[in-house]
Amino acid sequence: MAQKFYVVWSGRQTGVFTDWATTQRAVDKYAGARFKSFPTRAEAEQAFGRGGHAGISPKTASRQKTSAPDSERRAAHRSQQFDVSIYCDGACEPNPGNAGSGIVVYRAEELAQLWFGLYNPMGTNNTAELNALYHALRMAEAEIKTGNTVEVCSDSAYSINCIRNWAPNWERKGWKKPGGEIKNLEIIQDCYAIYRRIKKELNLAYVAAHVGTEGNELADRMAMLGAQRKEEELRQYQETIDIPTLLKMRAG
Repeated sequence: MAQKFYVVWSGRQTGVFTDWATTQRAVDKYAGARFKSFPTRAEAEQAFGRGGHAGISPKTASRQKTSAPDSERRAAHRSQQFDVSIYCDGACEPNPGNAGSGIVVYRAEELAQLWFGLYNPMGTNNTAELNALYHALRMAEAEIKTGNTVEVCSDSAYSINCIRNWAPNWERKGWKKPGGEIKNLEIIQDCYAIYRRIKKELNLAYVAAHVGTEGNELADRMAMLGAQRKEEELRQYQETIDIPTLLKMRAG
């Protein structure tokens, strides 16, 4: 695996770091964190020197100086912090009923892939969200193995709580909880198995739904497309990727 160097312009600690674990501790849950990976120490040190005094990267600083309307800024891709950003979402209409899932992948801050499918005629919003999260975590694990920094973003507080906060306790108690069964147990266990393997390297983030975050909005459209086309497999979207047109598709 190739050595990477991480620059933190704004975090609990700032500077150039040689491992992701240290970098993650510096920026995880730090409001306004700014960081980026580089293939060589020289590039990292140059980048830190250019942007360190302002606490943000040069690219971020230039964006902040633009006069784009608030609506355009809200619609922009949310994060410039990771090598790979994966957004996942689920949709169901009616609920329960026709469910589908969508995934959106950004690489080096650019939209790279759209995925849709996982149709379930008797699904729910929760099962659709969990299915999307499971496949997003699989993608994240593959990226982490190549040395990339990865975030997975979901607007489902339920899904995130299931695998990050509730599953460890459920597992200790034999996958049981007081007062009844754990709904959607199988897919929760599948998600948790991956999350447990990669949680030290992964940033799992909640993002608010329908506030104009591009990745979240596109994942929503892909989820609805999966439900509408009744596509059982998770398939890559092969049609023209025109973001304004895609955002005009039916929302979930």
